[in-house]
Amino acid sequence: MDADKSEISLKTMQLLQERTPSQNPGMDEPVRRSSRRIRERKKQEKKQILSPKCLTFNVRSKVKNTRKGLKRKKNDIEEEENVQETQADNGTEFLPGYREGLSEYELERLENIRQNQAFLSSLNLPQISEGLRPKPKPTLKGLKKEKTETEMLPVRKSLRLQNKGPQTVVALEMSPSSAIEPEKIVQKARGPIPLDPMNLDEYSRLPEDLLNLWNEVPLKQDTETLDLKSYQEVLQKLSIDEGCVVKVVKGRVCSAAFHPSASNLLMAAGDKFGHLGLWKPDAKWGNDGVLCFEPHSRAITSMAFSSQPSNLITVSYDGFARSMDLEKAMFDEVYHSTSGLKSFDFLSKDCSTLLLGEWKGDVAVVDRRTPGVYESLHTMAEKPIRCVHVHPVQQHYFVVAESSFVNIYDLRHLKRRNSLAVCELKGHRRSVSSAFFSPHTGNRVLTTCMDNNIRVFNTSQMDCNTPVIKSIMHNMHTGRWLSKLSAVWDPKHQECFVIGSVDRPRRIQVYHESGHHLHTFRDMDHLTTVCSVTAFHPNMNTLLGGNSSGKLHIFTNSFIN
Repeated sequence: MDADKSEISLKTMQLLQERTPSQNPGMDEPVRRSSRRIRERKKQEKKQILSPKCLTFNVRSKVKNTRKGLKRKKNDIEEEENVQETQADNGTEFLPGYREGLSEYELERLENIRQNQAFLSSLNLPQISEGLRPKPKPTLKGLKKEKTETEMLPVRKSLRLQNKGPQTVVALEMSPSSAIEPEKIVQKARGPIPLDPMNLDEYSRLPEDLLNLWNEVPLKQDTETLDLKSYQEVLQKLSIDEGCVVKVVKGRVCSAAFHPSASNLLMAAGDKFGHLGLWKPDAKWGNDGVLCFEPHSRAITSMAFSSQPSNLITVSYDGFARSMDLEKAMFDEVYHSTSGLKSFDFLSKDCSTLLLGEWKGDVAVVDRRTPGVYESLHTMAEKPIRCVHVHPVQQHYFVVAESSFVNIYDLRHLKRRNSLAVCELKGHRRSVSSAFFSPHTGNRVLTTCMDNNIRVFNTSQMDCNTPVIKSIMHNMHTGRWLSKLSAVWDPKHQECFVIGSVDRPRRIQVYHESGHHLHTFRDMDHLTTVCSVTAFHPNMNTLLGGNSSGKLHIFTNSFIN
């Protein structure tokens, strides 16, 4: 029986092996399927993958996984921080059992976290971000800007949308107020003008403390000068802050001066529109201690306080020279010319006689004790006179800057025309902005020329030989929108002078007559414009600078609120 079964199984195996592939297609050869059905099945699978439900599920799952990862990472960081704080508080290393239960990967991760935190703390990112944050703009002190109302013009409409052709265009009618008209300058009346501040009420009286300061008798100037090292140390102590920058006048500053008081600071500035501003830094009157007046109709080109402290003399392009008297609350007329006045100086110690330089080339000698009557008028040249200055000791000598010529004249030998100069200061190749005798002695003359040079002449002997001691290169190209630069002496030190600069960063520079640069006043926060007009205080260690926006900057060693 067993042999029969084995034979049957062998026959069965032989029959299976002898079958052809066509008889058993599933065993030897793959089943052939239609390509169309394959494409349809792939399309259906793709639709299922891109269905909104599937996409929403995928996005949600990804967001959920991301949140879980961030939360896990946050917990790890907090755990590490807690461990580090515990370690710092105890002053010990990790406990032996703490790291024994962690895997190698977890230990490496904690070490990476520690290194990253140490690296970030070394970068000082909070301090850097605080330094990069923009600084707030300082508040404008002094006079406020006036709001100008703009007139609304008619709305323009499309002619095409109105079904109008080009021939029916109607020109818009402009109102007389909107038409552009040339600026009309209203001339001031002859005679005295009431002293009414523009930034106070109509019936407000002048402050009493201003009157007391105005009438203060100035101290006599000390003729002893410091040596250069001590003088440099004094300059280095002068600084500026937010309270030292105030808008005093509305327009560009053309002239400025200090009141000779030795107890308080009081400054005056004149702009190109004829406005006169007084500023006392710690005063409560007006706008942050500023009072503004309008004694002239055009630029105030020069001003100075007289030895009588109740007077401030101003001259202007409108042809008027006026005296500001607070006791009478008036601007008295000192002199009037049909030509503009550019500069003036006092001819006597009591300041009763003035020497005025007219733009058309004349020099007038005026006695203030006889108002309306001038003593003499002399024609220096047919060219405009830009500056006149009187010798501090021998007051019959005066220097005149006439276009590109600088001459010294003797008042005792002047003629009506064709007056001969005592000596001529040669070497200027372009127009001269200013020429000043040195204080106390007058042995030097300081000139500022548009050929980019500051020159110092030796005038100890009034003869034809006046050599140039030093010529200093300085950029004078201020353009038409800035006042011309002018080097002026320090009245406390007759060998040193100051001048503004157009270089960046903005600065004010002090030089010695030998050309040695002594000090540069610079401040990136509070001195950001060109200060064309500069002046030193006659008694105190204070410097002022005026810019084209009507602001005064003062560098001082006293604190100002």
